[in-house]
Amino acid sequence: VALAAASVSALAAVAGDDVPAWLRQAAASSAPTYEKDVPAVVLHDESIVTIGDDGRITTVNTFAVRVLTREGRAYADAVEHYDADSGGKVREMRAWLVRPDGSIKKYGKDETLDLATDLEQVYNETRKRVISAEDDADVGAVFGYQAVTEERPFFPQNVWAFQSRLPTLVSRFTMTLPAGWRASSVTFNAAKVEPTVTGSSYTWEMRNLQPIAPEVASPSVATLAPRVAVSYGSATPTAARSFDTWVDVSRWYAELSDAQSEPDDAIATKARALTANAKTELEKIRAIGSYVQNLQYISIQIGIGGYRPHSAREVFAKQYGDCKDKANLMRAMLKAVKIDSYLILIRADDRSFVREEWPSPTQFNHCIIAVRVGDETNASAIVQHASLGRLLIFDATDDSTPVGDLPDDEQGSFALVAAGDKGALIRMPVIPSEGNRTDREVELGLTADGSITAIVRERTIGQAAAQERRMFKGLKRGDYAKIIERWAGRGATGAKFTKIEPTDNQVEGRFALDVEFTADRYAQTMQDRLLVFQPAVVSRTGTGWLADPKRKHSIMLEGTAFTETVRVKLPAGFDVDEMPDAVKISSEFGTYSATYEMKDGQLVFTRSLVQRAATIPVEKYGDVRTFFGRVRASEEAPIVLARK
Repeated sequence: VALAAASVSALAAVAGDDVPAWLRQAAASSAPTYEKDVPAVVLHDESIVTIGDDGRITTVNTFAVRVLTREGRAYADAVEHYDADSGGKVREMRAWLVRPDGSIKKYGKDETLDLATDLEQVYNETRKRVISAEDDADVGAVFGYQAVTEERPFFPQNVWAFQSRLPTLVSRFTMTLPAGWRASSVTFNAAKVEPTVTGSSYTWEMRNLQPIAPEVASPSVATLAPRVAVSYGSATPTAARSFDTWVDVSRWYAELSDAQSEPDDAIATKARALTANAKTELEKIRAIGSYVQNLQYISIQIGIGGYRPHSAREVFAKQYGDCKDKANLMRAMLKAVKIDSYLILIRADDRSFVREEWPSPTQFNHCIIAVRVGDETNASAIVQHASLGRLLIFDATDDSTPVGDLPDDEQGSFALVAAGDKGALIRMPVIPSEGNRTDREVELGLTADGSITAIVRERTIGQAAAQERRMFKGLKRGDYAKIIERWAGRGATGAKFTKIEPTDNQVEGRFALDVEFTADRYAQTMQDRLLVFQPAVVSRTGTGWLADPKRKHSIMLEGTAFTETVRVKLPAGFDVDEMPDAVKISSEFGTYSATYEMKDGQLVFTRSLVQRAATIPVEKYGDVRTFFGRVRASEEAPIVLARK
């Protein structure tokens, strides 16, 4: 409230049109008191869209935010995207910063940058205009901007997100249509927001939205924040393509891309050479998939909003392409060896984003491939399609995930198989926990002074292996070794490493890591007759985030499996004095067991965890904490040796 009063006083001193009325009104708004880690509050967020008879749209965006913390200064910026390929442009962009002391800074053309949306792409018609006031803003400042944009959309559809993670006082989306046009909407992540209709104008509005706190293992903000998806049009067809069903979207994308996947002689020759020694259908797919995977990823986005792939002939000749180019080339090469396949549109970064009740290609940002396979082909990443049969799903862009597996963030999501009239929105496969597995064996030599010699052999498959592979391929050898040393030595202070040896078998989806190290005084000595130590010398992936007693959002657990066997050679003259009891824990989302026994003169400790892929309601957070709390207690349980 004090910050709002300061802003009002400052604005009152500003003359005339220096600050627009909407910004003065927004800055006068009183916001509730939020938790201290909330960096900023959106006072006003509005978009007014006017549709022309030809489908061209003009949009006026206005936005105001109050900075609440030093970290909140990062939100004092304006960003407007436009697509030059469709004739889009930012016609006007202005911004103002109202400082707590009453002074005002205005921003115009001289402070505006024009940048590529994705700096990793060689060429992209989608660009953005940016005004940043981060360096000028202080706590209590109000930043606002107004932008006018023009574009001719490819589809008569629009999406309005009512908020990001920040709390938002007023969020409003207005669409004004030509006479005789109509709009319909679907609301996601909230109760249906009905528009206020005045003539041919539709307005959707929400107020007083609470902050969405970031939490580990929670759904993305796009899955939590309310948004409205709007479709509009007239009885008379326009240049923009409309969609009533997912089959409509499938037909559209098949029409757009099918001709691009025709193989020429060079592609056919290469495909036959790659598969010459393949004895099975799966081996053929693996050979071609591996080849396409290894092509350089370079994105050049032109045409139909970046949806149409370049021709397979062009991609093969240049040996580079983006996701749709790679998938399309793979389709052409498979066609050359008489294997059918289809492009798939998918959301790569959020498995919960795509909703089946709103047919629209704008819900997707990635392209992969579905390969028709016979009954003799078996792999975890296969789904059954009603009319196309068994489909092997593969992402040729992910260079760490081989044929037969699927990246974590794509598993279980809705995706569109673009197969013309036979196309459909289907669920992607979810790899079983056993297909994402870590097996570890540890040989531990313990001396009378508590020092250890450890030999660790870890074997991973599936996405567990893909994560290891991604780190190994993405880092210099020295940096990779440092990470392994930190991980393996976390439980053994001062560990000295004598061996770090990774071995990658990407074709089979396996990764091996052998580590050897020594550590002084790992076991605690007591009265020169007792040794106390934990047999779980190397940690699993941490669950430290479960220390928070409360939580606001559901918990997303990945499907994983882990087993470990630790064999401890006891020092001469010592026997086991105290040993934990065996443990077995079961829940709806996982099972855990641990055993301890003396065998062949060695202490053998085993532990096994199977975690099922699940989204757990926040009401059951206590059950999740209890389960993993018991697991952690078991893994930290000590063993006591006594001198004979």
